[in-house]
Amino acid sequence: MSVGTVLVTGGASGLGAAVAEAVDKAGGRPYVLDVVAPDSAYDRTVVDLADTAAATRAVEEAIERTGGLQAVVTCAGTDACGKLEDVPRSQWEHVVAVNLLGTAAVIRAALPSLRAEGGRIVTVASTLGLRALPDATAYCASKFGVVGFTRALAAELAGDVGVTMLVPGGMQTAFFDGRTEQYRPPADAMLNAPEDVARAVVFALEAPAGCEVREMVVTPAVEPSWP
Repeated sequence: MSVGTVLVTGGASGLGAAVAEAVDKAGGRPYVLDVVAPDSAYDRTVVDLADTAAATRAVEEAIERTGGLQAVVTCAGTDACGKLEDVPRSQWEHVVAVNLLGTAAVIRAALPSLRAEGGRIVTVASTLGLRALPDATAYCASKFGVVGFTRALAAELAGDVGVTMLVPGGMQTAFFDGRTEQYRPPADAMLNAPEDVARAVVFALEAPAGCEVREMVVTPAVEPSWP
């Protein structure tokens, strides 16, 4: 099936930008939500997804401007590394707000349009949503939450709206920029190109009606956090 109009959160960089480009190449229409404007000419709304009310309004604007959504892909994500007592409360809660609450707010606002279109949702979890590591309590809490949220949502929307959970491993993106050396991948780390992971997203979006790709784990061949 055609991917149609696809709302992509975090679509200004990293995996989100790669997904937006892959949707475009597949003949679809990407619509980007991000805290910064993308370099591309794709339709967009600049919004901080940590503000769930603003996220809701941004989705409503996207629906109004496009006439309806066929899919949502929630790539927006952030992190705050460090021991729980060392990460400021505001930073810790911001990670959960963007990664989990923002994801839920976007999908909730998009559901009326997705139901009308028989659409699809792809959430982006992480291998750290299935395996916990120290100094990553905020990220793990948010991504474990995305895993539970997505699995419950898939059961809730079965036969109505398609739901896929993507579980990516390490990727060559700016996600690790600004971290201290101990929280960066080593120089010789093998990381996936986000463009390669985006191909898996389009695969899920193009699944025939009634056929669901429920969960996908896409990692480098030597990913240390999987299995």
